Amino acid sequence: MLAAEGMTSVRGGRSLFSDLSFVAEPGTLLHVAGANGAGKTSLLRILCGLLSPTDGVVRWRGEDIQRQHESYCRDLRYIGHLGGIKDELTVVENLSFSAVLSGITPQAGAAETALDALGLSRYARLPARMLSQGQRRRIALARLALPDAAALWILDEPLAALDDAAAKWVLGLLGTRLAAGAAVVMTSHQPFAVTGAVQTITIGE
Repeated sequence: MLAAEGMTSVRGGRSLFSDLSFVAEPGTLLHVAGANGAGKTSLLRILCGLLSPTDGVVRWRGEDIQRQHESYCRDLRYIGHLGGIKDELTVVENLSFSAVLSGITPQAGAAETALDALGLSRYARLPARMLSQGQRRRIALARLALPDAAALWILDEPLAALDDAAAKWVLGLLGTRLAAGAAVVMTSHQPFAVTGAVQTITIGE
């Protein structure tokens, strides 16, 4: 489904990783491990097409992602470490806005249902700047609770700043997506257990 072939990344004159190859199969979670600064976030951004590798290619369903940008973006859901939350927007506006950017048109009440699943419904009309870091993280993750058929999720530290209940909910959602045949690529410093096949690659060794 998703394949990296001979991936090399040099940033600021420093080699982050070189000649890296792997495949993320349908129904499999690919866990990208490594120390801070090893290049995990850079790798995820390359897989999303947001950065270009120094060498190598990323293929989606056999074709270079750079040659199918629009169709690839329709199949992809990416949540970065910062989440892309806008302080001036309310919680529900942030969710609706990020959904539209992802090509999702939420049905009436879908955003509220997603926020409720993450314990954010009572904050729906508050500006995001009033929420804690953990609550802001849950706003970004609530996008994953919207009805969506995306075949690939790429998540940078989705469990960071979450309490145990929210982390358990996210892992349950990941298990559901894997069972539906999606592929998930994620980083995580927290130990986790998810229902489904898990493959780990470590960079920076």
